[in-house]
Amino acid sequence: MTCSSSLTEDLTPLVLDTSVLINLHACGFGEQVLAAIPNDILVPDIAIRELGHETSKSNGEHQFLEGLIAQKQIKSVPLDDLAWGIFEKLTIATPSLGDGEAATIAVAARQGLLPVIDDGKGRSQAMKIIEDKHPAWSLDLLVHPHVQDVLASGQYIEAIHLALREGRMRIDDERCDAVVKLIGVERAVHCTSLPNFRKKQLMWEAIINLKSM
Repeated sequence: MTCSSSLTEDLTPLVLDTSVLINLHACGFGEQVLAAIPNDILVPDIAIRELGHETSKSNGEHQFLEGLIAQKQIKSVPLDDLAWGIFEKLTIATPSLGDGEAATIAVAARQGLLPVIDDGKGRSQAMKIIEDKHPAWSLDLLVHPHVQDVLASGQYIEAIHLALREGRMRIDDERCDAVVKLIGVERAVHCTSLPNFRKKQLMWEAIINLKSM
């Protein structure tokens, strides 16, 4: 059971959704993660504006994002006319997407880039519009081999744990068991965004209790 990254051999430029930026900030190693990723990284200007509200400013997400832009680790990109058309369809569709997700998909579709989205609705819409590439997850950034090299001595594991616990990062069902094995059940019981958390919580607590006996 392994937890590999879909980006290991894919150098397609990435377009990050707002929630991915939140996860990177929450993990405590966001700058190091993005510096280690070899792909070019873009963020729609609409997604950037989503992190301009008071809550994001008070918890440091807005400043984190501004720092990434100032250091040129990410590039802000506007939507062109055709991207606006895709954006508008996604925001009025049923089910509709948030502005950040819709903008991420629109930019990726127009420029042949790879969106990084964790939300199920957003991923489903992205796969309908960008048929040749499945969107990546925040997790694909954190388990990238280059990131593991930079965040050695278990730091990348702590980054995953913090993104789950503090950022409420969503991951795919297929890699859930591998992630839990990586971070340990003692940490997993506090990560409520893990798939099927309520069902698995009792099992994890039972394992912890057995270890303490």
